[in-house]
Amino acid sequence: MSQVTVGDAAWLTSGGTARVLQLLNGNGEEARAVGGAVRNALMKLPVGEIDIATSAVPDEVIRRAKAAGIKSVPTGIDHGTVTLVIDGQPFEVTTLRQDTETFGRKAKVAFGRDWIGDAHRRDFTINALSAGLDGVVHDYVGGLGDIAERRVRFIGAASQRIEEDYLRILRFFRMHAAFGAGEIDRVGYLACIGGRAGLSTLSAERVRMEMLKLLVADGAAAAVEAMGDAGLLQTIVGGVTYGGTFTAMISAERALGLKGDAMRRLAALAVAVTEDARRLATRLRLTNAEAKALDSMGHRWWRLAGMDEARARRRLYRLGEGPYRDRLLLAWARAGDDGDTGRWIELARLPERWTAPKFPLRAADFTARGIAEGPALGHVLTLAEDAWLAADFPLDAAMLASIADQAVARLKGDAS
Repeated sequence: MSQVTVGDAAWLTSGGTARVLQLLNGNGEEARAVGGAVRNALMKLPVGEIDIATSAVPDEVIRRAKAAGIKSVPTGIDHGTVTLVIDGQPFEVTTLRQDTETFGRKAKVAFGRDWIGDAHRRDFTINALSAGLDGVVHDYVGGLGDIAERRVRFIGAASQRIEEDYLRILRFFRMHAAFGAGEIDRVGYLACIGGRAGLSTLSAERVRMEMLKLLVADGAAAAVEAMGDAGLLQTIVGGVTYGGTFTAMISAERALGLKGDAMRRLAALAVAVTEDARRLATRLRLTNAEAKALDSMGHRWWRLAGMDEARARRRLYRLGEGPYRDRLLLAWARAGDDGDTGRWIELARLPERWTAPKFPLRAADFTARGIAEGPALGHVLTLAEDAWLAADFPLDAAMLASIADQAVARLKGDAS
């Protein structure tokens, strides 16, 4: 059988990767690129982070790096990981390992020199491939065949891999969404269902990380549907989910040529009202910015359905471009097959053809009309701005003066 290589592998044979491999090869030691970089190269996908496995123990990795003037950081030295930094690019270097005791993320490991054993302790076959400077791919678990079939499959007994770390349930669906095709692997799927109670033992931060990656993967719609059928989504979001709205959101983003956005898709999947957004923010430990975006989308999104152009401009002015588009897309996704797709697209593209002017009236316009500084001044400015919006953003001086006069009269009338 002919050897398989990673093909055009400038990422492997030049630059920082080559320096790390050259540094750690020789004098009885060997190093290879492993995992996602090799997988992506074989699938002709962009190669991102490059992880290195080596037979050298961490102290030897650090010693060689120091001798070569390369910065080393003991990022996970208890588990054999040292990060080398070359020209600002980090490379995680991990000594070959084997588990001596397995209990989730706290598994005890021993360093070794067995490439086959190290491959068998990884999660999925397509993530257990390795390649040295010669570009030859080493496959001990059938990963090449699974790449050819676009199949995501656990290494060994799926239930055992899951018991080692229940996050692998989410990684299974995320990997299928990103790299799989066709039917999901049945054995892995059933093992995920069998182990779903273990999801409750995971930290919110780890669940958030996997879920947000999954939601924007190319095959997210099918993966999320499979998770729903397996009874996994309820455990994760803690509420009702809307698979049809999630799929519709993906379609809406694609219709507009937008990159998939995790918060938009999470809102489509699990947010009907702001209470849902707040529950998810707590449950998934979202960042402040993520929680704010989700809350904004959940706030009366239904008001954006059926808008005419004038009302849409007012919404855009009030919300700002990003929140306007996000909330509009949620309203569109929830509308389903109802309404005019062309009209939704036209409304979503409003920020591309119209820029909201700044409110032209200022505090001085009202102090000149006898309004003293204080709460009354703020109130009259709000009244005037509302009237200006209702009049469709006029900039004519006479019209602005009339709006200011009417706001003052209304303020005084309210006070009497």
